[in-house]
Amino acid sequence: MGESVKVGITGLPGAGKTYALLKVIEMLEADELTVGGMITESIIVDDKRVGFYVMDWAKKVKRVFAHEDIDSKTNVGKYGVDIEVLEEVGVQAIRDATMDSGVIIIDEVGKMEVESEPFVSAVRDALDADKPLILTLHKKSRNPLLQDIRRRDDLRILEVTAVNKNLLPYKIVKLLKGEIL
Repeated sequence: MGESVKVGITGLPGAGKTYALLKVIEMLEADELTVGGMITESIIVDDKRVGFYVMDWAKKVKRVFAHEDIDSKTNVGKYGVDIEVLEEVGVQAIRDATMDSGVIIIDEVGKMEVESEPFVSAVRDALDADKPLILTLHKKSRNPLLQDIRRRDDLRILEVTAVNKNLLPYKIVKLLKGEIL
């Protein structure tokens, strides 16, 4: 493993950020590395996205944190966001991974997630940890956390596209292993 290499995966919604991250995790775990952190997963009903799950990758705990049917004072687009669920599952997963995992994953640093101060704090702590980290980030948000992430010298940001989404995971694993610059 390269010394605490940090990689950001960006791209338009639906481009395959989570797909690329899941492929990277699969390859890292095949190499017997411990991976921890949070994953977000779309909730699809009748071919339409109606919300998102947040999952603690290490513990495999998954809960709905954003949904069309959630009535919340925090709304992003058509989704009500349950900040408490994000913090109980996602933030705790990031904190646990920062302490205990070989590689930290954060999917996604996006418009919904940055509504939580504990989330922002956990992401900053994970970025400052002396461990490899992979995160997915919203392509266009002007949120201060996302702008800070994009400005970091120790983070390599790669864009996933329909053309490269199958090859990008291999490139990321090579970066993490220190094989390519």
